[in-house]
Amino acid sequence: MRAGRWRRVASQVGRSVAVWAVSTVTMLVLAGILPDFRLRSEDGDSATDIAVTAAFGAGAFGLLSALVWPLLVRLLLLVPALVLGLLVFALNGALLLLALRLNPGERGAAAPETAVVVAAVMSAVASATGAALAVRDDDAYRRRLYRLADRRRRRLPPGPATPGTLFLQLDGVGHDVLLDAVGKGLMPTVARWLGTGTPGTPGTGTGEGPRPARPTHRLTPWRTDWSSQTGASQLGILHGSTFDVPAFRWYEKDTQEVMVSNRPTSAAELQRRAVRRTGDGGLLTVDGASRGNLFGGGADEQALVLSIATRRRSRENRSRAGYFAYFSDPANAVRTALSFVAEAGREIGQSTRSRLRKERPRVSRGGLYPFIRAFATVVERDVVVAAVVGDMLAGRTAIYADLVAYDEVAHHSGPFSRDAEQVLQRLDRALALIEKVAEHAPRPYRIVVLSDHGQSPGETFRARYGLTLGDLVRAGCGLPVPRRAQRTHSGAEARAAVRAALRIPVEEGAEERRPARRFEPVVLASGNLGLVSFPDVPHRMSKEEIDARHPALLPTLANHPGIGFLLVRSEEHGGVVLGAHGVEIPVDELDDDHPGPLAAFGPGAAAVVRRTHTFPHAPDIMINSAYDPADGEVLAFEEQIGSHGGLGGAQSKPFLLSPLALSAPAPDGTEIAGAEHVHRVLRRWLREADGPQVPVDRMPAEQVDRVPMDDSRSEALDDAPFAVPDPAVQDKTA
Repeated sequence: MRAGRWRRVASQVGRSVAVWAVSTVTMLVLAGILPDFRLRSEDGDSATDIAVTAAFGAGAFGLLSALVWPLLVRLLLLVPALVLGLLVFALNGALLLLALRLNPGERGAAAPETAVVVAAVMSAVASATGAALAVRDDDAYRRRLYRLADRRRRRLPPGPATPGTLFLQLDGVGHDVLLDAVGKGLMPTVARWLGTGTPGTPGTGTGEGPRPARPTHRLTPWRTDWSSQTGASQLGILHGSTFDVPAFRWYEKDTQEVMVSNRPTSAAELQRRAVRRTGDGGLLTVDGASRGNLFGGGADEQALVLSIATRRRSRENRSRAGYFAYFSDPANAVRTALSFVAEAGREIGQSTRSRLRKERPRVSRGGLYPFIRAFATVVERDVVVAAVVGDMLAGRTAIYADLVAYDEVAHHSGPFSRDAEQVLQRLDRALALIEKVAEHAPRPYRIVVLSDHGQSPGETFRARYGLTLGDLVRAGCGLPVPRRAQRTHSGAEARAAVRAALRIPVEEGAEERRPARRFEPVVLASGNLGLVSFPDVPHRMSKEEIDARHPALLPTLANHPGIGFLLVRSEEHGGVVLGAHGVEIPVDELDDDHPGPLAAFGPGAAAVVRRTHTFPHAPDIMINSAYDPADGEVLAFEEQIGSHGGLGGAQSKPFLLSPLALSAPAPDGTEIAGAEHVHRVLRRWLREADGPQVPVDRMPAEQVDRVPMDDSRSEALDDAPFAVPDPAVQDKTA
């Protein structure tokens, strides 16, 4: 045992010396290349003096990076997150200048801008060298994980190690997309979990080839509500309520405001409403962590959560705290920056190739989109995965994290495109890393992978018909229509995450602002779901009122070939669904046996339409685009060729990938219908793992009513008496 310990010490010392030597050589090479970087005095020095200067500078730089950098980054958490990522390079250069100044011979010097370049290159080279040497030492990575896990274990109370649960959301990955990726070999980790891959070991030696892996997980599809988008689905999954969330964005007549699910203030308000309706804090109330989500789920530890992005920074909840854990290592910043640039370049190349080939359908992918895609597929993914790894090594009971990479790329490239498949490959590698870390966590972990919705392919409404939904509504109202159709603002989650990280208020597109004249309609789009409201009428208008005011509007919409059906209130029937050729069916008469215009949308469509009709903030007219069951395509009212938000195709069919150690999602064989049903399933799994009992204590409804409605409402929620976990199992080091 002692001999093994000495071998490990010798191996670690050897790697450190090797990294130091490579860094020294790198510094010498850079000094020979860069004119503003020197390692000798102005009078000249011998080669030995120059080598000693380089060795001293490399060693001092490495030591300062290890000791000073984590403290420095912690002091900079008030800086916007993406600015912090850029500031890393300037601070890294400052550390290099300090390292050169510490040389007693005062031989080294560099211009400030050159120091930034030298420090970045040296950090990257040192990181790559250390990683390469660790690969050669087959147990180095495993020992490091054990060491971190042992450190976390000492903070946990003694007793049986009950399983923890990780819920990892792959945003926008539909059930069929996942199966297709597994079948193509793009996701070997998922394939192995499902028993369709190989365990990585040869057979018995009898010539029979690799043995198939035994399945460890089961794959279950579920069905979304009518509003098949992250705002509704994740609110339902984390907080148990999707009530009164009719779409991704909608107009509320009582406040005369547009609610947008990925706007921080709207997300905070939606979370408050869900807590009020259910009476409990959410799925993660006890010893939970929420990472990269729209909503907190009642978690004590939250990072990169949009609903708290507008709060003042506090010790208890830091919306960007996950960036500290990642950027505290300057090598991470260098790797992420290089990957960010590579991903942006990859997107420019792919979009250029698509344009030259004149592929259809296609949407514009210029402007800032390459950088938004790079943020979603590189920065957000790396930071969230790093936060999840930290939570697992800290032994947290329940973790919920969202990775938006696939959803962002599929919106612009298509759900089954090669671009989206490459993202799925990288997400699978993230799953493999998390699985490896789970082996060394202080408690066993059950990894549940799920999605909030899928995506349906198809060209845009504007591309097919030459006008937007807003133009069609204006024509039906007898209002002037612009000669040239304007693009509809896209509501992908990654765009809001970038703006929140930069502390820039979420920008509202022209279609999200109140019209200049109150009699003009507000027309909003959520994928292939459209919403029309008349702001000058304080109540939800009826069909009879709309016909009296704009006789041509409803027939124009219902008979358009790009529209599947309409939902409006009716004074005679309560609510009606309108279709082409004068079809009009009362909502109460709709069911799967008599679906009327909903026939193409499959089982369950009538139920979700009836439920949405009861929402207090349902618009005057709800519009679902046409759907072609033969090819699964819809027509998006936004500029997306992979869309979600309404009914039609794969967008309504996400998945649950759960360990066999947990009970079946639907033991009685019934369909999992709606995000609220998924919430109940996840709560049951937490109880099975002896985890947090949700809800532990319910908040009285009258107490929730007293939560302020101004901008401080989310902070006031922190003081509400939710179930408070035992401090002994808390770990505030995330």
